[in-house]
Amino acid sequence: MSTHYDCIVVGSGHAGCSAALAAVKAGCTSVLIVEKAPHDWVGGNGYFTAGAHRTVHGGLQDLLPIVRNVTLEQASKIDMDPYTVEDFTEDIMRLGQDKPDAKLVKSMVESSREAVEWLARIINVPFILSFHRQAYEVNGRQKFWGGMALSTEDGGKGLIKAHMKALEKAGVEIWFESPAVRLRAEQGTITGLVVHTDGKELNLSASSVVLAAGGYESSSELRAKHLGSEWEKARVRGTPFNTGDGLAMAQAVGAKLVGDWAGCHSTCWDANAQAEAGDRELSNQFTKSGYPLGIMVNVYGQRFVDEGQDFRNFTYAKFGRQILLQPEGCAFQVWGADMVPFLRKEEYGDEIVQKIFAGNMEELADKLLEKGLKDKECFLKTVRNYNAAVQNHRAEHPTLAWDPTVKDGLSTQSTAIALQLPKSNWALAIDQGPFLAVKVACGITFTFGGLAIDPDTAGVLSKETDAPIKGLFCTGEMVGGLFHNNYPGGSGLTAGAVFGRKAGGEAAKLAGKSVR
Repeated sequence: MSTHYDCIVVGSGHAGCSAALAAVKAGCTSVLIVEKAPHDWVGGNGYFTAGAHRTVHGGLQDLLPIVRNVTLEQASKIDMDPYTVEDFTEDIMRLGQDKPDAKLVKSMVESSREAVEWLARIINVPFILSFHRQAYEVNGRQKFWGGMALSTEDGGKGLIKAHMKALEKAGVEIWFESPAVRLRAEQGTITGLVVHTDGKELNLSASSVVLAAGGYESSSELRAKHLGSEWEKARVRGTPFNTGDGLAMAQAVGAKLVGDWAGCHSTCWDANAQAEAGDRELSNQFTKSGYPLGIMVNVYGQRFVDEGQDFRNFTYAKFGRQILLQPEGCAFQVWGADMVPFLRKEEYGDEIVQKIFAGNMEELADKLLEKGLKDKECFLKTVRNYNAAVQNHRAEHPTLAWDPTVKDGLSTQSTAIALQLPKSNWALAIDQGPFLAVKVACGITFTFGGLAIDPDTAGVLSKETDAPIKGLFCTGEMVGGLFHNNYPGGSGLTAGAVFGRKAGGEAAKLAGKSVR
């Protein structure tokens, strides 16, 4: 057991692994990852993702060289628009209400394609085109939508497995059940880390420390403090070990806190999932993102969001909050038989979710009463009014066709009927039985508030001087200022790799071993 390292990384998630591997590739010869969790919980929140990476790309031909699941014949039947720097930037800023740090966004977006290439070529991350999540078959062709196309084989599990293999090959040590206690500092420079391991505190010296320990979403106390008391009942989607420790350590050495401390990534989550942690086997399968294909109602039978406001990957990160704010913090998703085949099997398979089927809407309402619905008549009225609004819109716009790969304009708003809360796209009448409903709650993924970093180096900024604290870097969900209020799906993993690479490269420079 050594007590000095070129670089110490706090956290074994995707961002931390990226930083550690980048440090080795840049020249560091001794790199250590310390992880609070036991080995069985390796991978942090990255393990629980679908492995989606949002990146700038030039279209299908640009991505084909780094994916593993597309034959030449398949490629000839795929439609995929390029996703530009301007597209990616606009999506982050639009969803963040123009509040994200523009320099941070620029750095992440412009480095995204290079980071994905690095993950594929250097780390051997098994990228695939995300047919199962980001494409629909239209007229015999697979059409990608929403700007995102990349995922990984076996989702987050496959992503973390690739990292573990690469770390072992690179000779990076990982200490599990070894929580970081505090940062060591001398005259404003970070010189190491105190770690609790094997029942005692151990002083480690290092040329640099990279913080990649996640946010505070797993702490009900901190959720209540920063997000609001209602967040105490949110279900934790991922690791139970992200309790804000890294943020507190950084704050203790004068780090600057920035970003949306009242905001987080949350989503529609299975109401029957456990509350305190994600499931290592089912992981992301508890997500329930099929709401654009139907409607969502609360326990009083009332709709509360515009299910067709935008593509799913632009709305799911904020709709969890809306569910949490409903009475009893839960809701029901409802579909007609025509939409059931479009629901993703990994989220709505028979063995994944408790399904509520009924031959007619009256029967469905009665069954929902047994699951928590409180106002049957209001629910039936909501569905009737919704169906009438859809049918009137279709009558006024007979040439519009339902298309889940574009914002198709099929809505509930016509000159005859306009609902107070519209469904702006993909609005089809729920009038074909058998009908299906599932009960959902709010699952919290990660928090948006975090540390201020230098966009070019990922160096943590000082609260006092606004300059980087020498020897201290940050990546992953601990970074503040990148997302606000909402975020475009797949951006988190990309950001973790981008700033992890920057941190690792700078760590090698501080260790005097940079090969660049």
